[in-house]
Amino acid sequence: MIGKSQAEPAAADREASRAEASPAGQPARWRAAVAVLREHWLAAALLAVGLILRVAAQFAYRPALFYIDTARYVSNNPPGMDPLGYAGVLRAISPAGGVATVAAVQHLLGLAMAVVIYVLLLRRGAARWLAALAIAPVLLDAYQLQIEQTIMPDTVFEALIVAGLAVAAWRPAISWRRAAAAGLVLGASATVAQVGEALLLPAVIFLLAAGGGWRPAIGRAAALCAAFALPILAYSAGSDLITGSFFLSHTGVTSFYGRAAAAADCAAIRLPAAERAMCPTKSQQARGPDWLEYNDGSPIRPYYNSHTQTRAQTDSEISDFNHAVLAQQPGRLAGAYGRDAAKLFALTRVGSRGDTPISRWQFQRAFPYYPPWSSRQVVASEIGQLGGGATPAAWRPATAFLRAYQLNRGYTPGPLFAFAALAGLAGSALAARRRAGPSIRQAALGCLLFFASGVFVVGVSDLFEFSWRYQLPALVTIVPAGALGISVIIGSIRARHSSG
Repeated sequence: MIGKSQAEPAAADREASRAEASPAGQPARWRAAVAVLREHWLAAALLAVGLILRVAAQFAYRPALFYIDTARYVSNNPPGMDPLGYAGVLRAISPAGGVATVAAVQHLLGLAMAVVIYVLLLRRGAARWLAALAIAPVLLDAYQLQIEQTIMPDTVFEALIVAGLAVAAWRPAISWRRAAAAGLVLGASATVAQVGEALLLPAVIFLLAAGGGWRPAIGRAAALCAAFALPILAYSAGSDLITGSFFLSHTGVTSFYGRAAAAADCAAIRLPAAERAMCPTKSQQARGPDWLEYNDGSPIRPYYNSHTQTRAQTDSEISDFNHAVLAQQPGRLAGAYGRDAAKLFALTRVGSRGDTPISRWQFQRAFPYYPPWSSRQVVASEIGQLGGGATPAAWRPATAFLRAYQLNRGYTPGPLFAFAALAGLAGSALAARRRAGPSIRQAALGCLLFFASGVFVVGVSDLFEFSWRYQLPALVTIVPAGALGISVIIGSIRARHSSG
């Protein structure tokens, strides 16, 4: 009897163990996770591939990649050229492990952006397969991977864009508090990249289009505007205390010069004698806006190096020159701008004469060095400023794979951007239809927010100069807008059939 009574509990324990090992006995959380993965398998698979590519980039270039402009954020050199919000991010993250940790965080932000966009598109009515395809570009585009591995503000800027748009569009009903929160996040993006200032108007348009009565809509828009201005004013006030200049950067004052000088007909334009030397020769114009803006051989360098006039006087003269080109030769400027803006939709990633070299945004087989990061010793010295101890190195198997992937169409093709832009435009136009069903209207409003934000950010960047780097925000704005635009079109067609 004793042996039998001892055997019964043992058998019960074995049965319990088998139950725990069986699917039916799995913890509820595990079963829920498996169910979510099955339901969203395409998005999960894309996330897995995106993670693998980012791990490869992290191992390929250690501790991170450095670009020509990285010095602006590591050591504010030259001072005041760009807002230093990203410098604050570097100082906050790098103590935890140096610049390698910064690159890792930027890769995590890339994955997080995809997740947020996917969930937001689902909440706005997109089908799972369509939302998954919309995040494929930001997950798999090699140019996005490269910028995430580089100590540059682009990834943080994109993340702030996505965060601000998600706050604004997360729920159909928009309170003034949520409008203010969205404005605060979007305004903070301008302290990382000054072009973030362009996000204000799309957000206001979205709030006004959302309706709910003109007075509430205007109140929400006012709350967003006030919150948007807050981080910009705070940054500018801090700049004034430290440097005596109340601004985000010098860039907004003079950066249009490259575009204006490259397009100007210097033989026909009328300029004051003091500004005549700013007009470049034909050979100088052929070098493009970036060269005209920054190179030591540019016609404006003697003005900045002059000992007889102040920086403010030089900025004023450059602004006058830009205004003269805009007023007297608007057609030449519009033509140059239009040709550059259309490059986003090109079939292949190639650079025209005068463009910023696209090779700067491509993976190299060896660790790349750009001035002023012209040697291993210089890069190692700068790494030391941020608390990292690793010297620059490249792992050839990973670098060769990433370069081959990138150069063999491992990027978002221009025709896909064109299709997404057309679908986004169509979906945004349908946001004006008050009689559309609630689900269609919510998708259309989300489409409008993403599409207008992408048009303004990329469009304003192209006003100054074309660079493939400046096209990256289209991955998190234009492409999601295209997915929502398709959802709106499909929903409208189904609504017509059902009513007919």
